[in-house]
Amino acid sequence: MTADDLRFKEIEHKFVVEEEFDLAGFRDALGRLNPARTSSHRVRDRYYLTDGGRNGHFVIRHRYDAELHHLTLKTVASDTEVRSEINLDLGQHAGDQRDAVDAFLDHLGVRWSGTLHKDLDVWRFPDVEVVHYRATTDARSVCCVEFEATRKLSLADALAILQRYERATGFADRQRSRLSLLQILFPEVAETLRL
Repeated sequence: MTADDLRFKEIEHKFVVEEEFDLAGFRDALGRLNPARTSSHRVRDRYYLTDGGRNGHFVIRHRYDAELHHLTLKTVASDTEVRSEINLDLGQHAGDQRDAVDAFLDHLGVRWSGTLHKDLDVWRFPDVEVVHYRATTDARSVCCVEFEATRKLSLADALAILQRYERATGFADRQRSRLSLLQILFPEVAETLRL
């Protein structure tokens, strides 16, 4: 796969970590790597499964937070290492467009929707974004660390980037999750998609 082939692909490793995860030590390890930017904030993600998504194995996500306002199509599969992710930037200028997104997606046959909140810390580097978060729904919660390649010259290059940061932060020997956050927190959706 070339960089152009990977334009609308997310290449990421997710690790489920314990609530008592050593976040201070993780911050120190990432700080030694000199991130270009760091931030902490709360995110609201609302997921939608439509008729087309059920048949095509994808969900739509509406994300609104202090930095981003996106409508995203994300494929759902048995392994999330490489999957389609297409973001439409709704911009912050109009504020939260939750009602307009709901009305828009209702016309596409919404079969299910669910909301989660994430309290996250983000470290941005020229080639990767590293995130630690606690995600919660009304019924479940999970803590994760994600490494997402933002430079994707090839699949091999992107995976090498992930491995380099995983080694530098003590994650090289950990077992990554093959499930998406949606599958972890909303297992009924995975069942609907027969994953």
